[in-house]
Amino acid sequence: MIRLAWRYLWSSPLTTALNLLLLTLSLAAVTFVLRASAQVESGLRRDLAGIDLVVGAKGSPMQIMLAGVFHLDAPTGNIPLATLELLRQQPLVAQAVPLSLGDSYQGFRIAGTAPEYIDLYGGKLSQGVLWTKPMQAVLGAEVARATGLKPGDRFAGSHGLAEGGGAHGEQQFEVVGVLAESGSVLDRLVLADLASVWEVHEEHHADETHHDEDQHREITLALVRYRSPLAAVSLPRWVNAQDGLQSAAPALETARLMRLVGAGTEVLRGFGVVLLVAAGLSVWVALLHAVRARQGDLAMLRMLGAPARRVAVLIALEALLLAGLAAVLGLAAGHGLVAVLERVLAERQSLRLGPLGFSEAEWLVPLLACGLALLSAAWPAWRAYRLDVTTLLQAPR
Repeated sequence: MIRLAWRYLWSSPLTTALNLLLLTLSLAAVTFVLRASAQVESGLRRDLAGIDLVVGAKGSPMQIMLAGVFHLDAPTGNIPLATLELLRQQPLVAQAVPLSLGDSYQGFRIAGTAPEYIDLYGGKLSQGVLWTKPMQAVLGAEVARATGLKPGDRFAGSHGLAEGGGAHGEQQFEVVGVLAESGSVLDRLVLADLASVWEVHEEHHADETHHDEDQHREITLALVRYRSPLAAVSLPRWVNAQDGLQSAAPALETARLMRLVGAGTEVLRGFGVVLLVAAGLSVWVALLHAVRARQGDLAMLRMLGAPARRVAVLIALEALLLAGLAAVLGLAAGHGLVAVLERVLAERQSLRLGPLGFSEAEWLVPLLACGLALLSAAWPAWRAYRLDVTTLLQAPR
């Protein structure tokens, strides 16, 4: 039965190829939406790393979150170093990790921070050691791979968070370590001590005493982890009440970001549904035409002893074989599109998609294909089941 259904399916190769193309495109669109959205959510959750609050200069909370957590935007400004100590003194704060941004190397951001920042993501060294003094740098795995730098090499950062800024040629970093690949934001950062960032820009404070320097020291952001859920209610309000400070809750801003992204995925999902409906109608018409064209063959099968239900099953099998082939091709194409998207994001040093095998939602794609095939085959199969063999055999040739 399967072999006969396969032969019948390809007896009209152009029609079958067209139906296969329509089904494959629609299933590929659905697969891409399901897989890409799941991987984007996974990547966002991974980079949040348990950070409850980001504190920065007054401005857009979304911009602060994108700059401080995902490193996808420029920060809103700097805040006094004393803010870090104020946060650490809060009884509701379990941890406050500083970040100083402003320079980059070949498009990769240089972040002045503390070793606790690496611990947030469970980062591990694959080569060398962590920094122990200013102007020592630890590279993320992707930075090391793209630049070719290794422990012992030196480099100078560029002013600004994008390629093309003026180089700080007189102030060079020494690479002392390389982090193992973690799939997190660590992979695309150059990490150093806070003092390194200050030292690179020391000329702005050259005439100040050490005491005055401490008073004028600044950081860009502070990443905060709560000691208790109660902090979520009171701490953001306390931060926003301080002069020049703005808080951003990553979980809240990420949900808002996903709603913005969701508008695009809904459009693509709708496009996939339209293609599915068109493919289903095309298969339905093709099967109806096939039943009409093969009435003589089907009558002969009945004469050879095949029951009516087997003839109907033959038509359904034809549709299921087409759907099965389209599901395989659609899943492969959908995964390929996500791989292309991941490569494009990597080249642009943007958000990384989270690692993901077959998601639960993706298993719906073959079921959707088979369901559509059976629905399209229902009426043609019923027509085949109701064929009057006697009338067909008595009809003039």
